[in-house]
Amino acid sequence: MKVLLTHPPEFRRQYYGERSLKGLQALAEVRLHEGDEPLDAAGLVAKAKDADIIVADRMTEGQGAIFPQLPNLRAFVRCAVDIRNIDVDAASRAGVLVTRASPGFVPAVAELALGFMVDLSRGVSRAAADFHAGRRPEVAMGRQLAGGRIGIIGYGSIGRALAGIAKVLGMEVLVADPFVSIDDPAIRHVPLDDLLSRADYVVCLAVANEATENLIGQAALSCMQKHAFFINLSRGNLVDEAALAAALRDHRIAGAAMDVGRAPDQMPTPELAKLPNVIATPHIGGLTPQAIEHQASETVRQVAAIIKGEAPVGAVNADRWTRRP
Repeated sequence: MKVLLTHPPEFRRQYYGERSLKGLQALAEVRLHEGDEPLDAAGLVAKAKDADIIVADRMTEGQGAIFPQLPNLRAFVRCAVDIRNIDVDAASRAGVLVTRASPGFVPAVAELALGFMVDLSRGVSRAAADFHAGRRPEVAMGRQLAGGRIGIIGYGSIGRALAGIAKVLGMEVLVADPFVSIDDPAIRHVPLDDLLSRADYVVCLAVANEATENLIGQAALSCMQKHAFFINLSRGNLVDEAALAAALRDHRIAGAAMDVGRAPDQMPTPELAKLPNVIATPHIGGLTPQAIEHQASETVRQVAAIIKGEAPVGAVNADRWTRRP
């Protein structure tokens, strides 16, 4: 069995790891992508021409046109949760299995949200930048999280983890998510507009899809309090960046923090990130050894199942998988 691992060398180091690579090599003949950039469609077809399985990084697209050109391909295994850049329908028509990883980054992303809230409230990175530049930082009054009100948009696994942290810190927790029921009496389940108008910290953790495109736009931002902070740890697609930039420049909200954006690599947009009341990080929410090990090792288990002809946990189109070993 032949496997193509699409991660460029730097991606392999950060997002896959030696232990998972050795696990993959113990199962199959593994071909590595040694280029510095992610493979485009033509490059992917060329590299995977005789591959049975592709184990793909999040930047490598599974365009519909590739599947008819790869007659030996049995499975497209994504080493990430997000499979929006994989044409699952085209893969299914060709009989190719598509899998995704489960979110092993829940604690890491929840912790980053907490870090963002502390930084926005106390001006940590702003003061550090002043000291690094040889300037005297402004000594400004900060805010403590205890007694504050957090609004969490999207009550999935990360939202639940963050709500638990916020409760321990003594924060009031509001949640807006029309698709869940919440039986925790310490959490108030409210409509989105209500959350936006009341929260001191609005944390966006909703799923990115057509329904949530530009969920946070001019209307939503106008509901927020002037002292409130907006934090995005979901996807850039949920935010109208022009509207957010305008709200930040006009000081209609106090500031924002983001680990995501609309760039192809999901990083924050530089024009937005450079604003003085913005904290931005380069899509590192899930970049911890524990989180990366979880997803990389999961692909090894998926490949092992596929080689046996079994649909693994994480398969999204097992009912249309006809190219079984």
